Amino acid sequence: MNQAEAIRSAYPESPARLSVIPLGGVEEIGLNMTVFEYGQDMIVVDAGLMFPEEDMLGVDFVIPDITYLLENRDRLRAIILTHGHEDHTGALPFVLRALPVPVYGTPLTLALVQQKLREYEFDEEAVLIPVQPRDVITIGAITVEFIRVTHSIVDGVALGIKTPLGSIIHTGDFKLDPTPVDGELMDFHTFSRYGEEGTLLMLSDSTNAGKGGFTFSEKEVRRAFEDILAKKHGRIIIATFASNIHRIQQAIDVAVQFGRKVFMCGRSMLSNAQIALELGYLKIPEKTWLTIDRLKDMPDNEVVILTTGSQGEPMSVLSRIATDEHKHITIREGDTVILSAKMIPGNERSIGRIINHLMMRGADVKYEKTSEIHVSGHASKEELKLMMNIVRPRYFVPIHGEYRHLSFHARLAEKSAILKENIFILGNGSVLELSESGPTMAGKVHAGRIFIDGKGAPSVEDIVLRDRRRLGHDGIVIVLVGIEKKTRQVIIGPEIISRGFVFEDVSQDIINEVRDLMTQTIMTVEEDVIADVSLLQAKLRSRLKKYLRDTMDRYPMIMPIILEV
Repeated sequence: MNQAEAIRSAYPESPARLSVIPLGGVEEIGLNMTVFEYGQDMIVVDAGLMFPEEDMLGVDFVIPDITYLLENRDRLRAIILTHGHEDHTGALPFVLRALPVPVYGTPLTLALVQQKLREYEFDEEAVLIPVQPRDVITIGAITVEFIRVTHSIVDGVALGIKTPLGSIIHTGDFKLDPTPVDGELMDFHTFSRYGEEGTLLMLSDSTNAGKGGFTFSEKEVRRAFEDILAKKHGRIIIATFASNIHRIQQAIDVAVQFGRKVFMCGRSMLSNAQIALELGYLKIPEKTWLTIDRLKDMPDNEVVILTTGSQGEPMSVLSRIATDEHKHITIREGDTVILSAKMIPGNERSIGRIINHLMMRGADVKYEKTSEIHVSGHASKEELKLMMNIVRPRYFVPIHGEYRHLSFHARLAEKSAILKENIFILGNGSVLELSESGPTMAGKVHAGRIFIDGKGAPSVEDIVLRDRRRLGHDGIVIVLVGIEKKTRQVIIGPEIISRGFVFEDVSQDIINEVRDLMTQTIMTVEEDVIADVSLLQAKLRSRLKKYLRDTMDRYPMIMPIILEV
């Protein structure tokens, strides 16, 4: 008797119906959240966020609408996490406030979640339960087995979900890496066991379903790092995602190999590295990691700097370095900057601007299109087909991708001998119901997006109300600057316009002080920063916000307007 049969015999009166409901993560990248229901038991896999698109003004990030979970809170038993990336965990601070259920995840995943909860001043005591690969937990009529996978973050797992009706494989994010940095191979044996016992349904990562062949091993990045460090004698600056512990480990290993010291910049980079170090996932030889204040004392050929900002975020560490705004690091001739991350769609222009700034200052910039300094963490076509052939599911649902990715993956499933009528491309809120008589599309539940501004506003309506309160209490300050398009010279202003703010009740001297501050700010930034409207706006807003906070203890809405004439 296999485990699914054992569960069925233990729950003979349970209705033989299994529902699968994505609340996010299909027809989009991010917002990953999938509901599994059997009888009175409901579990949720992942609770991710998505960063805003260009037209989502005033929005910091987006989370899934959890109305359906709130309506069924009495049946929700747990949230299961596949790995620590924010598109799988970022919504938890908001979800757990409304639904304080146990959260299961591997040690690094939960350490990153705990850090995020502290950052959001989460007052309640969250129940975070650590698990290891091959652990099995029972939640009512459902059991969950954690299966090790290789990905671009340590401690990733797939899930083997067993119900009285049959077994489900949820792959999480994965690729088939035969030479992982930490030596922890993907657990092919367990996936094969599910295939031999019979898998009812598989949900699989579709991110690279349109990409042919196999995804390169993470160790290929080390070869690129070695090649660059062997040829360069200046400082090496590597920008990558703070969660990519394997990438950080390889950068450290290569730095040690070439006799260099490592300096880390960026709050998330420092925090994640410290967490990984404490958990034993990151290994740094003694006296290799130095504090940034010691950078000025080191010869250029002994320096490797690890930093965040690979996506060109305006106020990130790399952006500040690129525009000579960083306290400790100024780009100079001989520096090499490596952008060791994929350009996320929508960020190309921002990243391009950063590359331009770096090269103007004399840096040699290596990025995805010019050097092999990044590999994906997601499986390509041949790996996806191999996974299907190992697991051999009766029914298949592609997840984690835009519609084109899901469609590509569905075609691969057909080529892997899964019947076309057994392949389902779901939308958010779609209900796939499986029973002894077969699969049924059983309508839709409420699903959508919640727009978040800051750390507490739960919806776009509250953002509007919050901004109205802010305008009513502290008013608005507009900084108007006109720049001549060809010469990049300031020809208008800066003019200071305020409504509902204290400027209206004080002497002209205060307004003159603010105007002088803005003029000084513009004069002290580099000419190429003036040419970059988004960077100049961010700089003016930051400087004026600090001035008004320190001198008047007021927080008006600040709106820099840059006119090119």
